[in-house]
Amino acid sequence: MNTRETTRKIVVGGVPIGGGAAVSVQSMCNVRTSDVEAAVAQIKRLRAAGCDIVRLAVPDMDAAKAISSIKEQVPDVPLVADIHFDYRLALECAARGIDKIRINPGNIGGKDRVAAVARECSLHKIPIRIGVNGGSLEKPLLEKYGHPTAEALVESAKGHIRLLKDCGFDDICLSLKSSSVPLTVEAYRLAARELPYPLHLGVTETGTAYQGTVSSAVGIGTLLMEGIGDTIRVSLTADPVEEVKAGIAILKAARLRKGGVRMVSCPTCGRTQIDLIALAHEVEERLKDVKADITVAVMGCVVNGPGEAREADYGIAGGKGCGLLFKKGEILRRVPEDRLADELMALIESEVGV
Repeated sequence: MNTRETTRKIVVGGVPIGGGAAVSVQSMCNVRTSDVEAAVAQIKRLRAAGCDIVRLAVPDMDAAKAISSIKEQVPDVPLVADIHFDYRLALECAARGIDKIRINPGNIGGKDRVAAVARECSLHKIPIRIGVNGGSLEKPLLEKYGHPTAEALVESAKGHIRLLKDCGFDDICLSLKSSSVPLTVEAYRLAARELPYPLHLGVTETGTAYQGTVSSAVGIGTLLMEGIGDTIRVSLTADPVEEVKAGIAILKAARLRKGGVRMVSCPTCGRTQIDLIALAHEVEERLKDVKADITVAVMGCVVNGPGEAREADYGIAGGKGCGLLFKKGEILRRVPEDRLADELMALIESEVGV
């Protein structure tokens, strides 16, 4: 099986994908690409949230022509053009400095058009992501398999790969997405067994922020823990910044991204004698901009405090109207409940800054 350590490596605007590179987080703008001001503003917000690569929809020539202006204003952000059907849009984006193209070679016309795109991408060293989706499989594959299956998704990917390889192009990344989490996982596992290309992980059409994050965490997280996946996008019906936050959280949970705070807190129980839920939310909010690679625990009682959270760098263990402030399992002092968040933040600031 090809894991993220052994897949081929591509480079997207300076960001490596595959071949042992760190797993990158992607998102997609939801404003019109032809509205350069709005696109640039959203890209900057995504970058500030931690997004590594940003994709832009390119449905028409106005959008394609906007790429050069957008690149000029956010030169440090790798950009991907999302293109369907019209090969001329790919050629225009390639000429205007796009860093990667998402396209399915099988739906842009004959071999001459595929060859033209492959030639232009080779010239500018632009990788291509082949994006297979369970909801848009080719009719012959649906007839063959009866419905979207992992085998059908991988066979579709192989067909698109073949078209590019026939043109001498092999700088490829793959995605095989479905709205079904089990199908998505099965398809990526099969692709990892049979194909050497880096894999862009995602579960498509997952829904709003809550449901979409849950589905994505299960699907993407399962694959990441198996060593599968080189870059990810959490697809949400929400502000794209929420996609980035969820993606980073998934990577942190899988221990694939360091930097920033990892916060742990207990689920509360009948032993809890402080307003732990409100306290945990306050601490989380106050920690959101801390860049230090630390673990902070907010625990409801001494049972789950310095003991179970001894691996935390800093933390709180609640008591009756008060709490214990601790560092790496060592109790420092008792603090009144209304001062717990302030004292914890003061401790963290004195040691690592904020």
